[in-house]
Amino acid sequence: MKVLFTMDALINAGTERSVLDLAKHFSADVEVHLAYFYPRHDLKKDYEAAGIQLHFMDLPGKYSFIQGINKLNRLIRKEKPHLIVSSLMRANLISRIAAKINGVPIIGTFVNDSYGELRIAEHKQKSYWKFKVFWWLDQWTAGIPVSYIANAQSIAESNSKALTIPQSKVKVIYRGREISNFPEWTPPDLVDHFHFTAIGRLLERKGYRELIEAFARINAEHPHTRLHLYGEGAFRKPLEQQIKAGGLSNVVQLHGAIPNAWKELYHSHCFVFPSWYEGFSGALVEAMMVGLPIIASDIPMNLEAVEHNKTALIHQVKNTEDLYDKMKLAMGDYTAVCQLGQTSRHISTQRFDIKNIAKQYEAELRKFAISK
Repeated sequence: MKVLFTMDALINAGTERSVLDLAKHFSADVEVHLAYFYPRHDLKKDYEAAGIQLHFMDLPGKYSFIQGINKLNRLIRKEKPHLIVSSLMRANLISRIAAKINGVPIIGTFVNDSYGELRIAEHKQKSYWKFKVFWWLDQWTAGIPVSYIANAQSIAESNSKALTIPQSKVKVIYRGREISNFPEWTPPDLVDHFHFTAIGRLLERKGYRELIEAFARINAEHPHTRLHLYGEGAFRKPLEQQIKAGGLSNVVQLHGAIPNAWKELYHSHCFVFPSWYEGFSGALVEAMMVGLPIIASDIPMNLEAVEHNKTALIHQVKNTEDLYDKMKLAMGDYTAVCQLGQTSRHISTQRFDIKNIAKQYEAELRKFAISK
């Protein structure tokens, strides 16, 4: 079976890494190709090392859809895939039309809460017309895929409603990780500093502004605390300004994007994940597998992974006061939150083992691949 995955670019982000992890664990008779349209090649070497054949479409601009369709048409006719799997907005639109033209079945993916209330509210403040145009295009072409794979039940429900797709057409398969990559965490020495860590792109919706505000209060009370943010993105400058204005330059560090940032969790005391909206987060799954104490926002996709006072501390999304309270609680009753981390590790290694996740994914692909 030859499967052609398509996505916007090879940035070092959740969807791109998840496809890579899945492909490594498919059966030997699954030949994986990946086409990407825009010039970001962060994961190029990782994909090549995994034996995945890459096809760079090299589109000149974000809206070169006609050119993208033409290039993908030529690739489909050359490679003759049995199935196409598309992820992310621009790749979805291009791939659906090209699949329709060539009579190749395509499976869509829901990897973000693209049309949730918080995302709509965010876009109403800026570029709402563009958001609505893409929403309309998404709806217009949404009937083309033969099936969809969502990485969380809440994401399946939100997107199927927004695009008027029957939920029966959507299969939920969570993101997975290689268990053997994650040895069990042990608490670092508490005498020196207490380290909070967050991992994710520097975007406003990641909730880092609220995190820094909450941490500033924590640090004023406990000067030995530190906050580490791993990731890069368009919101770096506002965060730098916030850190400087708050006199936090010595205690809050923006480390940028680094390979395998999850390894830094072993030097931390607590993982904080305050996002406004997400897909089903690989970073959250990694923190669970490490066994590190977790504080996470109460968005539905997070609550499909962790449970308050069982596997994590949960705070109300965008509520700085509540986030501060949970950070203070984590420090004040650290033995108890460490137990939550141990429980989350046990549960995650059962639910999110990449070998089992890949089997589920492959089975779904085989349902719809055409025979040649």
